[in-house]
Amino acid sequence: MAFPKDFLWGGATAANQYEGAYSEKGKGLNTADVIMGGSHTVPRMITWKNEKTGETGKTGMGFGSKMEFPVGAVPAVLDDVYYPSHEATDFYHHYKEDIAFMGEMGFKTFRLSMNWARIFPNGDDTAPNEDGLAFYEAVFDECKKYGIEPLVTLSHYETPLHLSIAYGGWVNRKLIGFFENYAKTVFARYKGKVKYYLTFNEINMMDMCPFMAGGIMEDTPQAKAQGAHNQFVASALAVKAAHEISPEIQVGQMLAYQPTYTYTCDPADQVYVMEAEHKTLFYSDVQTGGKYPAYRLKQYERDGIKLETEPGDWELLEKYPADFLSFSCYGSSTQTTHSDIDGAGGNFVMGVKNPYLQTNAWGWATDPACLRLALNTLYDRYHKPLWIVENGIGWDDQKEADGSVHDSYRIEYLRQNIRSMDEAVSLDGVDLMGYTMWGCIDLVSAGTGEMKKRYGFVYVDRDDVGNGTFARSRKDSFYWYQKVIKTQGADLS
Repeated sequence: MAFPKDFLWGGATAANQYEGAYSEKGKGLNTADVIMGGSHTVPRMITWKNEKTGETGKTGMGFGSKMEFPVGAVPAVLDDVYYPSHEATDFYHHYKEDIAFMGEMGFKTFRLSMNWARIFPNGDDTAPNEDGLAFYEAVFDECKKYGIEPLVTLSHYETPLHLSIAYGGWVNRKLIGFFENYAKTVFARYKGKVKYYLTFNEINMMDMCPFMAGGIMEDTPQAKAQGAHNQFVASALAVKAAHEISPEIQVGQMLAYQPTYTYTCDPADQVYVMEAEHKTLFYSDVQTGGKYPAYRLKQYERDGIKLETEPGDWELLEKYPADFLSFSCYGSSTQTTHSDIDGAGGNFVMGVKNPYLQTNAWGWATDPACLRLALNTLYDRYHKPLWIVENGIGWDDQKEADGSVHDSYRIEYLRQNIRSMDEAVSLDGVDLMGYTMWGCIDLVSAGTGEMKKRYGFVYVDRDDVGNGTFARSRKDSFYWYQKVIKTQGADLS
């Protein structure tokens, strides 16, 4: 067996896709609360309102749909619109039941995110919301009952909406101080209850969707570069604060990563893929590696981007890098400079179809080698412990009359990916801390806003327009993953 006894098997979720209770007990609005649902063919949109004129509308949120707010308009919740995040799959009222499911499967860890606006409703409040703090404390105590170690993401695709409207989001350096205060509050409150934290989920999504990644309302290269820099500094300050509060706390980075292949052996394709890798690895070069890479600084020079920095920024980044590197990896991407090749689609994956891989209804391809390749690339580059915190497959699961869900496709996907992960550990010696399969309890898809694109081991009775009882039931994959954990990954049959 490649996996040690202390290997952290588990599952992962995000508050804005799972938690619900968007306005209960003092929680403020966040950026996810103004994003509509969508589908594989219809992009999700941000709703807005002009308070002076009363005019309302919607705009794109990135990933190919342009984001542009009219003059005087700000993101807002509209009365006649359905927002998937508002109730999601209601973890807020089902946390004991859901954590019991995790305990039954044998989870060693549960990755969840805290809703910043549940703790600081406006983001810049002088005092935290005690009801919000108490809720997460109850969640952590429930985890402890089952021997489950929480892995907590501080900011997972949601910024308090007030920080976007009043400050422009993470393009404003003032957010560094607000986030530092939030992090310190959390680290001190849950000292001894939470050992592992992540700062910003998939921080490199700043390049593709600055509103979702940082509450930024202008989709420009300058704004995205500044937003990323401010998050880097905030992350370093969070690492510093965590280590001062407790030497047991570890703070990691979270990166969206996928191996990238060239479609041809054309040298132009090789250069294209190198540049594509740079776009992603820049974020971990800074947050985990501690320094801005030369290739990114040269890009900023060419593009006329001027970062607003302070003298201590560079020292902070180098002195307080991430303790470990966590990442999401759902598959690979295939790229080419040749325009006559069919596009890939899928989970924000830009590129072309790989003829060697099978895809599902959303264009996702299952790549049996992606985790071994990803783990080796990142470990060889940074020589720090790694943690796969998202890996899974969305599917339109069908519930049978007897309540069962036969998701053999999910089992096969996970089987191939865990084998790939095993090879990286047993054959290549990669230092891997754990594996948290994405969406362990059904939740709303971040990319499409749908419920029918399901991920979990546990089925939740909820549909794309908000109907359903929230009743939970086990899928076939529930029992399969239970066996995988019990055998430390030795039995994947």
